[in-house]
Amino acid sequence: MLHENLKPFPAGFLWGSASAAYQVEGAWDEDGKGPSNWDLFVRVSGKTFKGTTGDVAVDHYHRFKEDVRLMAEMGLKAYRFSVAWARIFPKGKGEVNEKGIEFYNHLINELVKNKIEPILTIYHWDLPQALQDEYGGWESRQIVEDFTNYAVTLYKHFGDRVKYWVSLNEQNIFTDLGYRMALHPPGVTNEKLFYQVNHHANLANASAIKEFRKYVPNGKIGPSFAYSPAYAASPKPEDILSAENAEEFNSHWWMDVYAWGEYPEAALSYLESKDLAPKIEAGDVDLLKAGKPDFMGVNYYQTTTYEHNPLNGVGQGTFNTTGKKGTSHDTGVPGIFKTIKNGNLERTNWDWNIDPVGLRIGLRRITSRYHLPILISENGLGEYDKLEAGDVVNDDYRIDYLKSHLSAVQEAITDGVEMLGYCTWSFTDLLSWLNGFQKRYGFVYVNQHEEGEHDLRRVKKKSYFWYKEVIEKNGENL
Repeated sequence: MLHENLKPFPAGFLWGSASAAYQVEGAWDEDGKGPSNWDLFVRVSGKTFKGTTGDVAVDHYHRFKEDVRLMAEMGLKAYRFSVAWARIFPKGKGEVNEKGIEFYNHLINELVKNKIEPILTIYHWDLPQALQDEYGGWESRQIVEDFTNYAVTLYKHFGDRVKYWVSLNEQNIFTDLGYRMALHPPGVTNEKLFYQVNHHANLANASAIKEFRKYVPNGKIGPSFAYSPAYAASPKPEDILSAENAEEFNSHWWMDVYAWGEYPEAALSYLESKDLAPKIEAGDVDLLKAGKPDFMGVNYYQTTTYEHNPLNGVGQGTFNTTGKKGTSHDTGVPGIFKTIKNGNLERTNWDWNIDPVGLRIGLRRITSRYHLPILISENGLGEYDKLEAGDVVNDDYRIDYLKSHLSAVQEAITDGVEMLGYCTWSFTDLLSWLNGFQKRYGFVYVNQHEEGEHDLRRVKKKSYFWYKEVIEKNGENL
């Protein structure tokens, strides 16, 4: 629908930005922190771009006051960060590391002092390695108890100042890349185990949300889901069915459980026929239903287009982690769906579709299906940024990207979507997991690279000043 006039962004809209502990903090073995799965995984030859690690990352652990000062100068209303589980519990459980608690207390206090709403992510992929070694981490139901204990520890220490919480970040991504594609730790390819691991993560998420009500009764909590709305490649009924299959297997499989505590019927029936369905024990469904979130967190980067895939069709494709445009290849599940390039969309150097209208479509789908408020917990553009003479970064392409996506958010608000806020990915440049430091997302350039010595100084990009003005005007200048 086309609107003659758009509704304004609501008063109190959380104009934010985001990060993750492993990608920014560094200090990987300081002040009692234990090793995480990522601390070990990046040391496996060939796993990351030029062998990059998060040992230093962008040194946010030592420079958080400078980073928060830059946020305050921008006028940022919210900052989403994650807690490193192994910084609180070096062995994943047992004795609390007080130095870890102290760091996050200081960070939260600094944010509050500068009138920036802290949004705390409990888990953003960095599992204590001790739990992986002891019982396989997410592969065991024991993770539910340990994750819940960890979450409750955070509620007790930070719940007096933190109102907004994200339980699990991109569960669909860390389970898929860890247990189907072997691109993330623990580097396993096992379809049946993937679905069981995902079920354990669902139980942990629900358990943590259930306990949240006891400790932070006035707070709001929800998971952050990496949503890529499905399009059909053509009006052919078989392509439309393939897109429906993709939405069911790649989106409803997670969001239905978050919102309703139930797996979607068609997908579950298919997995049962293939002996891939997770083992659901007595009490599981009751727990899942008790973990209803206050909002749906959405990490949006792109849509995906699908076409019919025969029973002898395309299987697992390839993933572009190099930044060499055109190196990804279509992927699929025989008899279910196959991805295909959408010729109507531009793509980034990492072959991610640029589709702001898709964000509006996704927000409307979530609203119509789940009737929950939405927090956009990530949206941004990863690109090669160039530091020019005089410490200037002209990232007009990032401004264009964010502006078009924020316009889509405002259109969705006008459509009736209830939006809590919008967090860009990311505030400063950071370690982009497998992509090293070459793929940059931030408003603030950090002088950090894979090779040589670098001073980690912070430089405001052109997009920094643009977002500052957007915040000042509450989006009226879009």
